[in-house]
Amino acid sequence: MTEAVPDSKTSTLAKNRLYLDCYKYMQSDKLALPTIPDVSVKIRRAINEPNANSSKIARVVQIDPSITARLIKISNSPLYRGRRKIESCPEAITRLGLKAAQDIITVFALKAVFNARSGIIRRKMQELWAHSSHVAAISAVLAHKTPGFDPDRAMLAGLIHDIGIVPILAYADRQPDILASPTDLAETVRELRSDIGVQIIRKWDFPADFEDVVVHAENWFRNSGDQATYSDIVMISQLHSFIGKVDIKRMPKMDDLPAYRKLAAGNLDADLSINILDQVKDEIENIRMMLN
Repeated sequence: MTEAVPDSKTSTLAKNRLYLDCYKYMQSDKLALPTIPDVSVKIRRAINEPNANSSKIARVVQIDPSITARLIKISNSPLYRGRRKIESCPEAITRLGLKAAQDIITVFALKAVFNARSGIIRRKMQELWAHSSHVAAISAVLAHKTPGFDPDRAMLAGLIHDIGIVPILAYADRQPDILASPTDLAETVRELRSDIGVQIIRKWDFPADFEDVVVHAENWFRNSGDQATYSDIVMISQLHSFIGKVDIKRMPKMDDLPAYRKLAAGNLDADLSINILDQVKDEIENIRMMLN
C-alpha cells in the first residue's frame, strides 16, 4: 500500500484532485470497489456445494443465455476442443471441468464492470476492456502452449491485470468536474492502479498470486524466480498486445526479459518459442470476439 507521496512528485500530485480523493478513500478503505458479477458469485457457491455436478451448475449458468452461448463456443475452441462438437451447457461444463468453467464464466461476466455514464469515461472503460480482453486472449493461448498452466486461469489473470483502473474511472465518472486535464487521470492511474487492484483481488477472494499479476504487469525486468508464473504469462502477453500500437522503441526487447527467458527456454515445448503467438493470431482473435 502506498504510504506517502514522494517529494519529487508532490508539486504536481498536490494539484490533482482526482489523485488526492482516490488516495484518501483508498487509504481509508472507503473507495468504491467494483462488485464481482452476481452470476460469478452464484457459480462459485454452486461449485462449492458437496454434490455439485455439471447439470446443477448448468442450471445456474443458463439464467444468462449470452454466457451460456459463449461457454459452449469456447468449449469447442482449439483451447479445449475434443473429438465431438459440444452443443449443450452441461456438456460444455463437463468438458471444461467445474473450476475452469468458473474462471471462464467470471471472465465473460466481468465486462459488466467496465461501464460508465459519461461519454468520456465510458470510452475510457471501453478502451480498458478492449486492452484487457486482448491481453486475456493472448494469455489463454500462451498458457495453452505452455506446460503447467491453465488457459482459463491465465485468461482471467490477463483480464484483471488492470482492474485497479476501474474504480479510478468510476470515481471520475461520478465527479466529472474533478478532471482538470487528461494528465490528472494518467497520473492517478499510474500512481494508484496497483494498490487499488490488490484491494479488489482480496475483496473478490481471487487467488493470491493474482496480486502479483496486478502489481507486476509492467515490471518488465522483474525476475520472480526459477519457475514461470501467471504474472510472467500476463506480462509477456501485454507486451505482445502492444505490437503495432505503441512505439516499439519505448518498449523493452522481449528476449531481454526474465519472464520471456523462463517461458521460452524452460516451459514452452522444445520446438516452440514465444513467436508461436504470431502463428495463432486467428485463435487469439476468436477468443477476443467471444469476450467482446
